[in-house]
Amino acid sequence: MWLPDRRTFLISLAALGGCGFTPVYGPQGGGSALLDNVALPEPDSPEQYLLHRRLEERLGRAPGGAYLLQVAVETESQGLGALADGNITRVRLQGTAVYTLRDRARGAARLRGTTESFTAYSTTGSTAATQSAERDAEERLMVILADQILDELLLHAAELAQ
Repeated sequence: MWLPDRRTFLISLAALGGCGFTPVYGPQGGGSALLDNVALPEPDSPEQYLLHRRLEERLGRAPGGAYLLQVAVETESQGLGALADGNITRVRLQGTAVYTLRDRARGAARLRGTTESFTAYSTTGSTAATQSAERDAEERLMVILADQILDELLLHAAELAQ
């Protein structure tokens, strides 16, 4: 594996700084405006609970934050593989999250978007193993969707801070 020497590393850092690169959580990064500043409504489903839990892990809990993030989640299951007797052996779990970030002071929507992803799980184990795999897949999917939402928020964080 190639590793840069110290001189190459320092030149790379200088080049990034010269082109306007700012770490999102750095002193002038827009991400710090979102940390501990985004409120989430009470979750009304297990999927929303898992999604909100991940969002709060990364952004912090801020019931009185300057922004309100509303997320609607939909999931759909689809059987992928089947045995000769018709039993499904693999399930694909598709998820879509539609989100709106609002400025709480003005009530105006600052950012809207949709993100989607999928994961899958096996149904070939025991009933308990299949139920556990399904719950794990649901949690993985909500983490993926939450991370994608956060990526979009951080991408636009500098604009939101203005």
